[in-house]
Amino acid sequence: MPLSLGGDRFPTTAPHPRQSPPRGPPAARGDPNPGRHRRGPFTGRRRAGQNGGVTTQNRAPQTVTVTGAAGNIGYALLFRIAAGQMLGEDTPVRLRLLEIPAALKAAEGTAMELADCAFGLLDSVDVTDDPSQAFDGTHHALLVGARPRTAGMERGDLLQANGGIFGPQGRAINEHADDAVRVVVVGNPANTNALIAQQHAPDVPASRFTALTRLDHNRAVALLAAKAGVTVEDVDGVTIWGNHSATQFPDLTHARVRVDGKWKPALEVVDTAWTGDEFIPRVAQRGAEIISVRGASSAASAASATIDHMRDWALGTGTGPDGSARRTSAAIVSDGSYGVPEGLISSFPVTSDGGEWQIVQDLAPDEAALPDAGERLAATVAELESERDAVKELGLI
Repeated sequence: MPLSLGGDRFPTTAPHPRQSPPRGPPAARGDPNPGRHRRGPFTGRRRAGQNGGVTTQNRAPQTVTVTGAAGNIGYALLFRIAAGQMLGEDTPVRLRLLEIPAALKAAEGTAMELADCAFGLLDSVDVTDDPSQAFDGTHHALLVGARPRTAGMERGDLLQANGGIFGPQGRAINEHADDAVRVVVVGNPANTNALIAQQHAPDVPASRFTALTRLDHNRAVALLAAKAGVTVEDVDGVTIWGNHSATQFPDLTHARVRVDGKWKPALEVVDTAWTGDEFIPRVAQRGAEIISVRGASSAASAASATIDHMRDWALGTGTGPDGSARRTSAAIVSDGSYGVPEGLISSFPVTSDGGEWQIVQDLAPDEAALPDAGERLAATVAELESERDAVKELGLI
């Protein structure tokens, strides 16, 4: 018996009236064995007058799909989404939890907890192991679940395993998601997994597929603030370039720090030696550092960064201290800017007005301020090209 906490049953031949029809053939929605999908008697629709006087009952819910929903990152994500921290406190959400069969029971337990929280913005929760159901009409797809690298696993084996996850998910998004879907890939190797998914969704604009480098960005902001003795609100203009890996380039050459009420170039506040010898490797290796201390990979911070990424994309990045658009970092499909080959999914300095991510121009790493900046950018781009070539050779794109 399928389980859904609220909402209507998934259709097998017609879309929900508030969702877009599938792009694929009707047979894709009429699969006689559509996977395990569970439902239950719950609705969390907010009544008029709750939520600080904001009425949400007449606003159509946004569908949010989270893959790997039973994992640590998924668990940390879902309650914040349901509380309105991703899409705003006036937007109801319909959650879709996608898991492998072995983890469905755990995902169902999470759905029960979501119900018990009585979130006013939570329209419904669905748990399934079928991508076509999970992505049906989805507006926001958070691809968290991925195959981790295990001892003895070759790089090609890891890419092959993840190709078997992100290729089918890309096809399901292509056939079933809302026309304005936004996708962020969190599962590593995030940039290349995003490329695989994007290449399997030819009818979805490439700009709708992104990978998460906001965690690296947030780590860089926090580390710079700590070094400068200021708050994170006193840091502006940090950029993460390239891959979400050890080759990433956290760039301070255009960053600023507010000290005693005045904005100064970051490299006048912290010295170049610290930047190259400690800051860059510390940010790049922060994930490994956390594993060595915590005994597990980052979960809450990854979830928080995912919320930041999707919120800024959907609602806009706002304005910076000088009144211009505030910029952040996101891995998006390259248009050739900064010499990054077109089509690669690479991290750039970006802004959003609530529509598409836009790459900010005229921010090339300043080699006068950091002499090896160009080499660092070239190295991370070369790694992305190598991963792209590897998945091509494996027939994954």
